[in-house]
Amino acid sequence: MDPQQQREAATPSRPPPPPRPAQSVYSFPIIVIVFAFIVIASSAMIPPSSNIKNTLSILHQVPEGHVGVYWRGGALLKTITEPGFHLKMPLITQHEPVLVTLQTDQVRDIPCGTKGGVMINFEKIEVVNRLRKEYVYETLLNYGVHYDNTWIYDKIHHEINQFCSSHTLQQVYIDVFDQIDEKMKDALQGDCTRYAPGIEILSVRVTKPTIPESIRRNYEQMEEERTKDVEDCNEGVEANGGVEDGNEVGEFPYLVPGPSLKNERQKVVEKESETQKKMAISEAEKTATVSKILMEQKLMEKESARRQQEIENQMYIAREKSLADADFYRVMKEAEANKLKLTPEFLELKFIEAIAYNTKIFFGDKIPNMVMDQRLLGNFLQNASRQVAMERQLKKQPKQVKCYFTQNK
Repeated sequence: MDPQQQREAATPSRPPPPPRPAQSVYSFPIIVIVFAFIVIASSAMIPPSSNIKNTLSILHQVPEGHVGVYWRGGALLKTITEPGFHLKMPLITQHEPVLVTLQTDQVRDIPCGTKGGVMINFEKIEVVNRLRKEYVYETLLNYGVHYDNTWIYDKIHHEINQFCSSHTLQQVYIDVFDQIDEKMKDALQGDCTRYAPGIEILSVRVTKPTIPESIRRNYEQMEEERTKDVEDCNEGVEANGGVEDGNEVGEFPYLVPGPSLKNERQKVVEKESETQKKMAISEAEKTATVSKILMEQKLMEKESARRQQEIENQMYIAREKSLADADFYRVMKEAEANKLKLTPEFLELKFIEAIAYNTKIFFGDKIPNMVMDQRLLGNFLQNASRQVAMERQLKKQPKQVKCYFTQNK
């Protein structure tokens, strides 16, 4: 036995390791399938309008004729999805399907008051409208999901009240009833085009308004009377062999009304003419009153202007008179002062002062006159004599002093 065999014989044999548990390669797909089944089951069991489903669901469906819009944290996203299945983040993103095909909004119980003060009620008005797909984000951003509350439900109330307040009951109920739907459509579409261009108004259907019972009975009675008159007229035409007032039936496209209808129309015409006459008289009186008021206003303005001018003239005359009196007083006082001041001696003094202050005098060709002027000559001689006397006095004074000193010696 070789050494290697001896070593193997000496070493005890170890037991074999236990087998490892087999790992299934199908565990991950099974988990995915179970999770998808749970999601689909929850989507099927929770009603579509549930907020819990909107918040917790990952897979959601957008129906045909709608588009899907999404909010994340309360902010509207620009993402818009088409119909079908889509995925979103649960608890963070909320979605809402928005209808972009034709829809009919029914506005019920719209009370309004006519021009005459009669209260009527429109039971139902239907507005067929559509939201354009390219304006979904802009419209929802400005007016929310319930944009039709602002531009259809509330707006139709306002427009109906505006229409009723400018028309009488006769016009709303009979005369212009066929024009209400077109007027409402134009009014709604005009404001939507200006402020919400994505909303398109296709048509408006207006039902007959409900009027007070007493007025409704009067209308029904008048209609019955008209029908009765037409029937009587037809019977008269048939009794005459198809001739009425010498005309064959079919010659004119209308029937001759009966006597009661003629009386009714005559009364209506008389009432209308009387009403027009009263309105014309009232309008003429109103115009005359306005003209009288305007004339009195103009006369008062002219009288006020005349008085103002008189006051200004009196003020001007008084001011000018005061200035003239002051000027006259000043001139008189100056004359009196000059009369007292202008004596011959004063005039001679002024003349001498005027000549004496001049260093040069140009006599011209009137030297003899100036020389022969007695006042100037007299003054000159006086000044010369005074000067000679002063010189003599000055000459005498030194001699006396000299003699005085000689005697002392």
